[in-house]
Amino acid sequence: MSIIDNKAYAKVVQNGVQAVETVHELHAAGYRKEDIHVLAHNQDRTDRITEAADAGGIGIKEEGVFTSIANLFRSRGDELRATIEALGFTEAEAAFYEKELDLGKVLVIARRS
Repeated sequence: MSIIDNKAYAKVVQNGVQAVETVHELHAAGYRKEDIHVLAHNQDRTDRITEAADAGGIGIKEEGVFTSIANLFRSRGDELRATIEALGFTEAEAAFYEKELDLGKVLVIARRS
């Protein structure tokens, strides 16, 4: 796995099992729990995979206050795109990843804090 230290790393996987494996690979590569985030289109699925993988949650620290508050009023797709952008990706990248999540895939993001 090639990981660039200064830029956020993202990998789209097919399911939760692959997400857990990817998180474990990132832990082995030196990423801390709070550096790794998992996103699925369904919030409950995101929470279950995050817990099973021992990844960090996404909150105000990662998103920023404005994005966190705005996400309370957004659709899930808009919320996911805003969160992905807040984690260091462009608008186009966020749109691509959100479409993958629409297809039932899981996104694993790692970035050094």
